[in-house]
Amino acid sequence: MIELAYIARPLIGAVIGYITNDIAIRMLFRPRTAKYLFGVKIPFTPGLIPKEKSRIASSIGDTVSKNLMNRDVLERTLLSEDMLVKISRGLNDFITTQKGNDESVESFLRRYLSRSEIESIRANVSSDLSRQIHSALASAELGTKISHIVVEHVITKIRGGMLGVFGADQFIGLIAAPVESLLAKNIDEMLACHSQEMVGSLLNDQVENFLKLPVKELLVGKDRQIEQAEKTILSLYKTLVTQHLPKVLETINISKIIESRINEMDVRETERLILEVMNRELRAIVWLGALLGFLMGCVNLLF
Repeated sequence: MIELAYIARPLIGAVIGYITNDIAIRMLFRPRTAKYLFGVKIPFTPGLIPKEKSRIASSIGDTVSKNLMNRDVLERTLLSEDMLVKISRGLNDFITTQKGNDESVESFLRRYLSRSEIESIRANVSSDLSRQIHSALASAELGTKISHIVVEHVITKIRGGMLGVFGADQFIGLIAAPVESLLAKNIDEMLACHSQEMVGSLLNDQVENFLKLPVKELLVGKDRQIEQAEKTILSLYKTLVTQHLPKVLETINISKIIESRINEMDVRETERLILEVMNRELRAIVWLGALLGFLMGCVNLLF
């Protein structure tokens, strides 16, 4: 019997330690709602995590936003050498793939844009450019410049030909000014009335030809321009991170987003996530309770 007591006390201590720690861990999550007995709330209900869910969510949100996702941490991560190498490698892989891409530019764009968006871009490009070119042509006094060149050319031709021998160039010189003025007026009127239509038609054709062009034809033989484009993209990326990241972080309240997401989660989902992350550690605590109970049972034998 004495030998049995020596064995039983440590074993009982181990069982008690195991059970108490297991119950304590379960009480973190359960019961999920408050329990009442004769109208009186039973202590320790609901469990600690369901009861303190809002406070825990707020604390996690503050901790993540201040220590894990603040400006310094994000900027250091986004501008790290490893990240820049990955972006550069991604650009190179993309360009290499597109150099063998036989599909048209329009087909390529349809991967990322809807048909209506492509049509809108096509219409806007033609409309905006034709309007700008029309405005430039109307304000450039092209009629005067063109008419002057034409008249000068005619006079030069006459002087160098047979008519110049008979003094026809002198007659032309007398009527050059009014002819030039009349010609300039007609050219200006034509540009004012029809230049936008003509330019628009030309641009539409060019846009159509561009959209039908195979993607690879835009890239093959343009290694120098591609290299410069890659450098420009990396430079823009760095600028966006350094100059615009603070504004983005000011706009996006990371703490509130995390807090809201945790509060939206069901208690069962919260329990599942915590157990997935810390199941091994929580089981270790349970077995540690058994070990401590066993040791306390052994110590108890000494008294």
